[in-house]
Amino acid sequence: MAAAAAGTRVFLEVRRRLQSALLILGEPKEGGVPVDISIAPCSLRVKTPEGCTELRLPAEVSLVPSSCRGLQYVPGDGLHLRLQVRAESDAKLISMFNQSSQAHGCCTFYCQSCGEVVIRDRKLVRVLPLPSENWGALVEEWCCHPDPFANKPLHPQENDCFIGDSFFLVNLRSDLWQPRPESAPVETHCPSSENHFKLKPKANTKVICKRCKVMLGETMSSETTKFYMTEIIIQPSERNFSIIPRSQFVQNVVAQCLVELSAARSTFRFTIQGHDGKAYILLWLLNSDSLVIESLGSSKSITKFPLLEDTLKEDSSSAWNAVKVLYQPCIKNRNEKLSSAWESDISIHSLTLPSATCLELLLILSRNNATLPPSLRSMNSFQGPRLVL
Repeated sequence: MAAAAAGTRVFLEVRRRLQSALLILGEPKEGGVPVDISIAPCSLRVKTPEGCTELRLPAEVSLVPSSCRGLQYVPGDGLHLRLQVRAESDAKLISMFNQSSQAHGCCTFYCQSCGEVVIRDRKLVRVLPLPSENWGALVEEWCCHPDPFANKPLHPQENDCFIGDSFFLVNLRSDLWQPRPESAPVETHCPSSENHFKLKPKANTKVICKRCKVMLGETMSSETTKFYMTEIIIQPSERNFSIIPRSQFVQNVVAQCLVELSAARSTFRFTIQGHDGKAYILLWLLNSDSLVIESLGSSKSITKFPLLEDTLKEDSSSAWNAVKVLYQPCIKNRNEKLSSAWESDISIHSLTLPSATCLELLLILSRNNATLPPSLRSMNSFQGPRLVL
C-alpha cells in the first residue's frame, strides 16, 4: 500500500470517477525550507533537509506526472497541487450484512464489542431485504383493489434473516440462549425497512449483551428480534471471532449503509437518530469514490481522542477507501432549526442506531475531521470528514 519515512506530512486524495487527485504537502516551519518533490507514476517522494517522505501508491492507481497544475500555498495547510491519475473504478461493494447470504454453512452472530455469542450455528436459508418505510403509501398505485398487505407484519421464520437499512430481523424461537428484555412489547403496526413495529405502550425492549451490557437491539415480538448492524458481527461458524477496533467497525458499517442507500434511493442527506427517536447527527454524503493516501510525518499536532483507539501514529502512512461527508451535530439543542427542517423533508432519509452508538459516531467524525488538513475540515457551516469504507 503505502510506505514512508520521517519527514513532511503528505496528504493525497484520489477521486476514481474524476481520475484526478489533490496533493497537499504539510505546512513548512517558519522561515521556510527547500522542498524537492519527485512524482513518478507509482510513487511520490518529498525531500527536505529534515528528512524524506515517500508514498507508494496501490497497484490500481498511477499518477500522471506531466499533468501537475494549480500549485499554490494555502496558509495552515502548505502546498496544494492537482494532477491527473489513472485509477481503476472501485469494486462492487459487498457489505458485512450481504456476506451472510453467501455463506453455505451455518452462521454465528457475535457481539461486536466483546465477542459474546448471540446466536450460534444458525443456518440462514432466506436472507431478504425489507421494503422501504414508505412502501405502504405506494400500494394503492400498484393494486386496483384494497391493500392485500394491510396489517400483515413480516415475521422472519426460523431460518430467515430480513435486512433493513441499519438492522437485521431474526427469529430466536429455536435458540437456547435468547437475549431477554426487561419487559415485553405489544405489537401494533406493520413493518417497513426503518419503522417495523410501533410498540405500545413504550416499554423497555432493549436486548443487552450478557457479557459487556452493550445494547445489541430490540425485541419486536415474542419471537422476532431486531439487531443493529453496528453491534453484531455475522461469521461462518467454522471461523473464529475476529477482533475489529470498535471505531473502525462503526464507521465502516455506517459508510456502507450510506453508499448503498444513496445508490438505491438517490438520496444523499441523512439524519442519524437514536433508538430513543432523538436526532444526533445530520449527514450529507458528497462522494464515495475517494482513495486517501497519507503520511503523517513527524507532525506533533495530531488531536488525541482518549475514548477511541489510537489508530493514527506519527511517522506512519496508510491508504484507505473513504466516503466524504459533511455533518452537523444535533446534541445539546444544537442546530435545532436545521434539524427540524431536515426531519420534515421527505427527500432526507433517517438511520436509527443505538443512542450510545450515535454518540460514538459523532466522536469518530470529530476525530477524523481533526486529522484532515485545515482547509478540508469544513464547508459553509458543515464539517467535512471522511469515513473509512
